[in-house]
Amino acid sequence: MSRTDVELVEEANTTFYETMERGDFEELSSLWLDEGISCIHPGWPVLTGRGEVLRSYALIMANTEYIQFFLTDVKVSLAGDTALVTCTENILSGGPAEESGELGPLVGQLVVATNVFRRTSDGWKIWSHHGSPVLAESDDEEDDETPS
Repeated sequence: MSRTDVELVEEANTTFYETMERGDFEELSSLWLDEGISCIHPGWPVLTGRGEVLRSYALIMANTEYIQFFLTDVKVSLAGDTALVTCTENILSGGPAEESGELGPLVGQLVVATNVFRRTSDGWKIWSHHGSPVLAESDDEEDDETPS
């Protein structure tokens, strides 16, 4: 049975994050379109073109000892040969400790992301990634508090 486009896009999106977790720069590079790409990391300026975008991932990978993504709220929308994926990245990461060389403290971060894919003869490739930090706590936590 052939997989649907939605399933193929979901797989391409998952592969993107798994490749970052493994720190596989060569595979990560192969996931992006050859031209016209853009990327916005949380707190960074807009990066355009393969050179700028891939350099940013090389820099992140070089300075991140450990990273794991737990994706939630993944939604895929298709329009012809373009796919839009929105999701929440629940990120756990850590860098090297200052002196011992062991893994430093782990830090959790919440980022909402939009990933745009284009269909190519080699499958779905990333056209654009935009990550934005979630700065406010959700209202759900306030509801859990009982009045004193």
